[in-house]
Amino acid sequence: MRIGDLVELTRAPAAFSIPGDAWSGVAHAGPGASRRQWLMPVASTCLYWSGMAFNDWCDRRVDAEERPERPIPSGRVSPGAALGVAAGLGATGLGLAALVGGRSALAVGAPLALMVVAYDALAKDAAVGPLTMASTRGLDVLLGAHASPATAWQPALAMTAHTAGLTWLSRGEVHGTRPEVAAAVTAGTLTVAAATAHAAWHDPAATRATRVAGVGLSGAYAVVVGRAQARAAQQPTAEAARSATRTGIGGFSLLQGAWLARRGRLLAAATVVGAGPAYRALSRRWSPT
Repeated sequence: MRIGDLVELTRAPAAFSIPGDAWSGVAHAGPGASRRQWLMPVASTCLYWSGMAFNDWCDRRVDAEERPERPIPSGRVSPGAALGVAAGLGATGLGLAALVGGRSALAVGAPLALMVVAYDALAKDAAVGPLTMASTRGLDVLLGAHASPATAWQPALAMTAHTAGLTWLSRGEVHGTRPEVAAAVTAGTLTVAAATAHAAWHDPAATRATRVAGVGLSGAYAVVVGRAQARAAQQPTAEAARSATRTGIGGFSLLQGAWLARRGRLLAAATVVGAGPAYRALSRRWSPT
């Protein structure tokens, strides 16, 4: 297996959207969070890559007809190798979560891994598919705040809502979406942005700088992601759905940055936001069509 094939199989560039989940959870966990918790995105990334490889293994027969250029149907990666990559990365992710956060992290990481498997194997085409996928990103936030997950319910809910809309819209990447679907997803994005901005501005512990940063990033998220989704509502083609999906994945960085800024983690917010352009540049090179 060549490195390029592995990168494509795991959708490696999309991992740039992952660290902000767990970091948002850590930032909302309060002063009791240990420094080691900031390493939790390594575990999250392994679980994410595992899910992407397992997704392609589950979809190998459908992809043979609809996306024959992907690694498995093209013959560049065997089904067994893909399943081995998925299993190895999943086990590594859970092991790292336990190493960084102990039993409380494993108590969140195990359901997260289970939901990833459930989505790929069972729920993807079901009505509950978007909610199943969305739960993985919400759990990823809670993984960062594993010792006190209730403190991170707001960013977890925001990431869950964003992912649900993103997944719903992505179902139109092959045959096109419906205008009402794209319009509903756009409305959801604007609602998430407004709620995030409200939380940032009215946080009693926030400074003026963090309030401005949180509201500004919320607004940028609304404009960047909402505009691509509104375009898909006007022209519900497969290409518009794919473009809005790619933009939505990149938009995670803006939403995560807003929640990090709310808690005064401006350096972490800048790092996460800076990952957005890196994702977009690499996705153009490596992401399958």
